[in-house]
Amino acid sequence: MTQNTASDYAALVLRVASGGLFVAHGLLKVFVFTLPGTVGYFESLGLPGIFAYLTILAEVGGGAALILGVGTRVVSLALIPVLLGATWAHAGNGWMFSSAGGGWEFPLFWSVAQLAIALLGRGAFAFRLPVLDRALGQFA
Repeated sequence: MTQNTASDYAALVLRVASGGLFVAHGLLKVFVFTLPGTVGYFESLGLPGIFAYLTILAEVGGGAALILGVGTRVVSLALIPVLLGATWAHAGNGWMFSSAGGGWEFPLFWSVAQLAIALLGRGAFAFRLPVLDRALGQFA
């Protein structure tokens, strides 16, 4: 049995908190903004409507994977482009996310947090899939 370090527990806290936020943001797009509303918003930015569905899938699926600790490094890196897209989408609203329409400081910070998760790895209490671990090697 491996002894967990403070870094392992820090990775756990950051991974689960970030994963929970991703799931919440994805479900917000489904249940509050609704799928048609989210698609409409993406299209109003000049993006294809399919990007709304892909973003929801990335947020809910990626968030769940982070919570479980499955493919943590790869998942956190894959979520960075989604967050940079959110940073771009909110750039015209000002710095603070409390601005009307939400600012860009939160998604930018969250991008940096995903980089930290990728560097730290899954940490303590992660669900391990040996097949995935072998396939991803050091990126598991």
